[in-house]
Amino acid sequence: MKILAIETATEGCSAALLINGEVIDRFQVAPREHGNLILPMVDELLNEAGMTLQQLDALAFGRGPGSFTGVRMATGVIQGLAFAAELPIAPVSTLTALAYQAGPPVEGQTVYAALDARMGEVYWCEYERIDGQLKAVSNESVIAPAALSVTQGKQAIGIGHGWGTYENELTQLVNASELLLLPNALPKAREVAQLAVGMVRDGQTVSADNALPVYLRDNVAKKKAQQQS
Repeated sequence: MKILAIETATEGCSAALLINGEVIDRFQVAPREHGNLILPMVDELLNEAGMTLQQLDALAFGRGPGSFTGVRMATGVIQGLAFAAELPIAPVSTLTALAYQAGPPVEGQTVYAALDARMGEVYWCEYERIDGQLKAVSNESVIAPAALSVTQGKQAIGIGHGWGTYENELTQLVNASELLLLPNALPKAREVAQLAVGMVRDGQTVSADNALPVYLRDNVAKKKAQQQS
C-alpha cells in the first residue's frame, strides 16, 4: 500500500510517504511557515521515491483538532492533491496520531494526549489498549485542565505540549501510580500515514469534497472575524 500523509495542525509541519509499511518523512518545527514548507516536502518525498501522485493508493491528513489555521491548511492542501490525482482520503485524528507516538500501551495503561489549545485550554483525548490496538476511550474535547475528569490511579503516559504547558495541573489531575511524560511531542505525518493504512483497508476513506477538518472550538473563526472588524 502506498499512502502520502501530511500533518500541520500544530507548529510542527510534516509530510510522510508510506510504501508497503516503510515510511520516509520530513518534519520541521516552523510556526507560520507551513504554507511555504508543506508542498515542497511532498514533492521531495515523491521525487525520492521516484513516484507520482497518481501511483498512490490514498492520501491522509491530520484532520485536527489543532490550530485553526494549521488544520484548515492541511484540509485545503489534501483536497487539492486528491482532486488532482483522483485519490481517496483518510482523515486521521491529530490526537490519535500524537498518542500513537507513545508506542503500544501495555494492558491497563492509559495514554493521555494533550495539545495546548491556548486560551487556558487543551485539546484532550484518552486512549487505552483494547484487543491489542490503541483505542480512544473518551471523546476528543477542548477543555480547561481543571474541568477534566479522569479515573485515578492508573499507569499512564502523558504526551503532547499540553503537558508542557499545564504539567502541574494535569499531573495532579491524573494522579497515576506511574506517569511517563513526553511533553515535547508534536503530531507527525509519519503516524498519520501508519494509522491511515487500516482506514484504507477498512474502506474508511472519503472523497475530497468530504475531507472535513475538526476544530472542536467552533467559534474560533467567528472570534477572528470579530477581531478584524
